[in-house]
Amino acid sequence: MCAKTIDTKDITYESLLQGNKDWVKDTIDSDPAFFDKLSEGQSPPVLWIGCSDSRVPANQITNTRPGDIFVHRNIANVVVHTDMNLLSVLDYSINVLKVKHVIVCGHYGCGGVKAALGNKQVGIIDNWLRNIRDVYRTHEREMATIKDPDQRFDRLVELNAIEGAANVTNTSIVQSAWANGQELAVHAWVYSLKTGIIKDLKVTCTCLDDVAPAFKVG
Repeated sequence: MCAKTIDTKDITYESLLQGNKDWVKDTIDSDPAFFDKLSEGQSPPVLWIGCSDSRVPANQITNTRPGDIFVHRNIANVVVHTDMNLLSVLDYSINVLKVKHVIVCGHYGCGGVKAALGNKQVGIIDNWLRNIRDVYRTHEREMATIKDPDQRFDRLVELNAIEGAANVTNTSIVQSAWANGQELAVHAWVYSLKTGIIKDLKVTCTCLDDVAPAFKVG
């Protein structure tokens, strides 16, 4: 039986440590060798590039275990070619871990995307949100046809994930992997906080032919 969870408002420093002990006990009760196997190494088949939002934990919403998904998260799941943190994660996951899937997953109701839709100054994050505003600008004609603000918000969430997946595809890291015959697919998804369901945006790239000519390298 799983340990009883506590309400968010009741979480304390001490409760986190106790929660860890409870989780370890429950895990060992169900699989005595779990931590022995986990400590031997990782070979996750998936790299997840998602939002830092606390309501979107990759393992839980995909019903997978620790060790199954290599995760990179940032505000609004932005993928840009100047982010050395993201590029390092991408390079390690593809060239060392040999993941077979890279998933860029946004989520409806994303606070970062919503902030990018407005003109209010937030702080240093404004510089980060500029990347999402660039996505809006790129698709401005389509966005202008969406009169309902909620639908426009949802669509920008989707477009941000799609552009993120395209930016992953355009990296020299991914293109080199494909050129070397490595099995690798890049996908764009969006998660719904209201339903818990992941929407496949049907944007999947699997080879160099899927790279726009302007971004091909090598």
